[in-house]
Amino acid sequence: MTENGSCCTPEGSCDSGGTDIQAGEVTTTYRVTGMTCSHCEGAVSSEIGEIDGVSSVQAAAATGLVTVTSEAPLDEEAVRAAVDEAGYELAGQAT
Repeated sequence: MTENGSCCTPEGSCDSGGTDIQAGEVTTTYRVTGMTCSHCEGAVSSEIGEIDGVSSVQAAAATGLVTVTSEAPLDEEAVRAAVDEAGYELAGQAT
């Protein structure tokens, strides 16, 4: 928390675990297991990108992290279903 008791900094970013809320959009980072290459990254990005409200997805096989920017917080079960459809496993939000 900041000195004023808020989790948000004066610049508008928030410390909310794996979720960052800024100017009408939400960025959440998830851990995905099983990604090993750029093809994996593309498959996961494509499936998550089809969820309503998602504006961008960045997957990194090397770290197993997938960063999703959306209009509002996403239902984790929808993200889990998309990752499953791509053939991988959602391990939850990154902390």
